[in-house]
Amino acid sequence: MAKKSIKNRFLNYGKYFIKEIIPVTAGILIALSIGNWSENKKDTKYVNQILTSIQSDLNETKMSIDEKIPDQKSLIDSLDFYSNNDSLTVLDIALKVNGFQTPTVKMNSWKSISNSKIELIDYKKVAILSEIEEINEVLKMKTQYLMSFVYSNINSKEKNKKQTLAILFSDILSNEKDIKRIINEFEKIE
Repeated sequence: MAKKSIKNRFLNYGKYFIKEIIPVTAGILIALSIGNWSENKKDTKYVNQILTSIQSDLNETKMSIDEKIPDQKSLIDSLDFYSNNDSLTVLDIALKVNGFQTPTVKMNSWKSISNSKIELIDYKKVAILSEIEEINEVLKMKTQYLMSFVYSNINSKEKNKKQTLAILFSDILSNEKDIKRIINEFEKIE
């Protein structure tokens, strides 16, 4: 009789387990699946919105670069052309060609996601955006140096100062073209 009692208890626990525990466990698993599905849907929506915003920033950057390059080339050419002219200062030359201009490189959307949820974006896109950000930082430093050089030599009429300024602008122009090239690479990634 003791064996039947143990057997009956085991069967009762088995029935209880099937009636109570399995449905609860299944319910928890279903709830977790729905929660994961919902979270993935939110993440996908977020990534699509941020990528749209990043693309908008990159388009504005390309437009800014395209707008400034002709003025920069004109300044470089004018500095070269007037380098031997001892009557014109760096300022005089700059005033002939709309001054010293550099483009605006917009990276606001990238910066917002690079601090959180970066793992949601394709690695190739992250690598390219990081490269653009690095070149932009170099461009900022070169621009700061350029402006310091310009301010300290604004009234200079010396050939070597004009040539140095032309070289500095050529270097900045090269970085801007690199940024534009890399943006085009980013746009090709699906």
